Amino acid sequence: MRSGDVAFRCNCRTVEPHPLVCGPYRVPFLLNLPGAAGADRVSGELYAVSARGLARLDELEGTERGHYERLPIKVEPTGVEAYFAEKSYAIEMWERCGKRGYWVYGEKEARGYVKRKDRPQDLSFLEQIEQFVSSSSSSDDDEF
Repeated sequence: MRSGDVAFRCNCRTVEPHPLVCGPYRVPFLLNLPGAAGADRVSGELYAVSARGLARLDELEGTERGHYERLPIKVEPTGVEAYFAEKSYAIEMWERCGKRGYWVYGEKEARGYVKRKDRPQDLSFLEQIEQFVSSSSSSDDDEF
């Protein structure tokens, strides 16, 4: 935001329910499974982003590494793009999370989040995701 590449516009909410789950290290994943049973309409913030800022966000979100994919999404008040979990693991992530998600990723949901620099460095993020979806779920996923 300090560089002028990003400006907050408004709060918004998805038109259709989408699963929003926490994966390994309490990292949030919006799953491109619109209308999935048990999913809620997701609330979030809408930002205007410059081309340079969008390139930086794509790098951060790992779109070239198969972590997330940026796709259009219908929200109120208007349609925008969102970063969805890569489709190659979205269904397994939803099932691993017991087909239960959140309507917002806020302070409570982020409790236990592990910063990238504090995660194991000997595994790629995709390998961490693979371990997460192949592990059995527990009532407290903060341990992963």
